[in-house]
Amino acid sequence: MSVDIKIRKGFNLNLNGEANKILSESELSNTYALKPTDFFFLKPKLLVREGDKVKKGTPLFFSKDNPRIHFVSPVSGEILAISRGEKRKVLEVVISSDNNNDSVKFKTTNFKNFSADEIKEILLKSGTWPFILQRPYGIIAHPEDKPKAIYISAYSTLPLDVDFDFILKNKKDNFQLGLSMLSRLTENLYLTVDSNFNSFFKNIKDATLLKVKGPHPAGNVGVQIHNHKPISPGEKVWTVKPEDVSNIGSLFKTGEFCSDRTVAVVGPTVKNPQYFTSTIGSSISSILKKINIDKSKKCRLINGDVYSGKTTDINGHLSYSNNLLTIIPEGKDYRMFGWLPFKDNFIPSMSKTSFSKFLSKKKMEVSTNLNGEERAIVVTGEMEKVFPMDIYPMQLVKACLNEDIERMEALGIYEVVPEDFGLIDFSSSSKIEAQEIIKKGIELIINEES
Repeated sequence: MSVDIKIRKGFNLNLNGEANKILSESELSNTYALKPTDFFFLKPKLLVREGDKVKKGTPLFFSKDNPRIHFVSPVSGEILAISRGEKRKVLEVVISSDNNNDSVKFKTTNFKNFSADEIKEILLKSGTWPFILQRPYGIIAHPEDKPKAIYISAYSTLPLDVDFDFILKNKKDNFQLGLSMLSRLTENLYLTVDSNFNSFFKNIKDATLLKVKGPHPAGNVGVQIHNHKPISPGEKVWTVKPEDVSNIGSLFKTGEFCSDRTVAVVGPTVKNPQYFTSTIGSSISSILKKINIDKSKKCRLINGDVYSGKTTDINGHLSYSNNLLTIIPEGKDYRMFGWLPFKDNFIPSMSKTSFSKFLSKKKMEVSTNLNGEERAIVVTGEMEKVFPMDIYPMQLVKACLNEDIERMEALGIYEVVPEDFGLIDFSSSSKIEAQEIIKKGIELIINEES
């Protein structure tokens, strides 16, 4: 079978705790939260107050940079709390559900004849537009732009990540409809899949299939774009996650905002890792009620994957576009003389001094232990070995640290987002937070342009 995108550089972190192909319904959540911090570089303006009654699809806040972009309630109920941080920054809007599922209605009965502008208008008014992200920067797409292409990656190489074919097996019609509507917004709509795929994706219409092969980060949509059709200066490319394509299809079929979210609870300390049907912003506790966790170990709960996820707790809420909850042990065990080669170091690593290097096919456990402290960045070639773009990652990181915008642009800052450096965070012996450095670099450029 031909391969359209073949990635050679990278590394697969083979962890124990992958979700079984079991789909259950999670417990109903009493509260739901929408967090502006889930969206990169978003400046929200609130539209509601505590105590207000809302329906599913009622706007809660909008983007100050583009007031047309609304963020809506995933359920009907009452605004329970509005949490703020420093300088009154809005952290989250919490909704207490009434379980009635009253929804705002939109006229979509004639969707087959909608023009591109009419499709955009429905997506904006319904609050569905935030599903669409833009490259460069990884921000919410500007509806005024015409994208060079739209990419949907149904191939993930992240540790313990979800199987999108399994997630969408009961949503095939909505997924196809979502593709058809998105295809009217661009001349080039691409769906990337595993090169060995054998699923309903082979029968999809209105999108070009791209077969991808290679280790992580081959599943990152930014890596796929770079190796297929790199972004040139002034061009815009949009990306959408597979389940959100299905949610877009559901919107046009029913005329209601669709807040479905399928979540996999995974990790080496999870005794029954599996999938759950849930809702955007659900409480973590409602999803974990049917999960058995090894209580002999102190664990860390991650909203997302082990590379780029955010630490949360049982009282937190699911991130907006997140399909994964990862639970791993806290790494507080000290290894005496752990720096010695081959001594008590059967840990996930790319180093030849670890036994795991020679047992790459064996599923392993990972903890939060950094196995070292932050050190100076030196020229070792480590980053280049795992970074499958024609970009010098170490030089780009240094340019971001120096806030040298011209050099950042020359080194390819427009083609990357923080998640593309997740594997570098894991593999680099300097223990730097490359993702955070790249994030600040992108923020600097956006501020300079605004």
